[in-house]
Amino acid sequence: MIRRLRLHSLLVAAAAVFCMAAASDPAERLRDPAQEARAREIFQTVRCLVCQNESIDDSNAELAVDLRRIVREQVAAGRSDAEVRRFLTDRYGEFVLLKPSFSWGNAALWIAPFLVVAFGVALLMFRLRERPAEVDLSVDEAERLKDLTKDVGS
Repeated sequence: MIRRLRLHSLLVAAAAVFCMAAASDPAERLRDPAQEARAREIFQTVRCLVCQNESIDDSNAELAVDLRRIVREQVAAGRSDAEVRRFLTDRYGEFVLLKPSFSWGNAALWIAPFLVVAFGVALLMFRLRERPAEVDLSVDEAERLKDLTKDVGS
């Protein structure tokens, strides 16, 4: 039973790998399997700028095809993964990466909405606390109020 399950899992994994390999045009692939594997790993981390929520490995947009070609050229030229990513970010901006690197600018973009909400809540609390307390009317004021309400009621 366990052997059948392992064999089944192995067959499913092999089928997935073959489907992924068939997804790209064989003419585009690099001749060196190690370089092609590196390029495919980079494909998973690069965003298709047309689709925006897909990697260039999953996208069929023309720009994704161009980006895959560029990545393969960079890998074939012997550049490291970091150099390829730097080349892409220099050319297209950090948005091209599905997982942007940590920077204080990115942290500020993520933290700013929370700070704005916290500032708004603090301001609201401050304004509510500063409300003037209700003041009791003096005897004269109470009499004038009675007179005014009598005139309105008649």
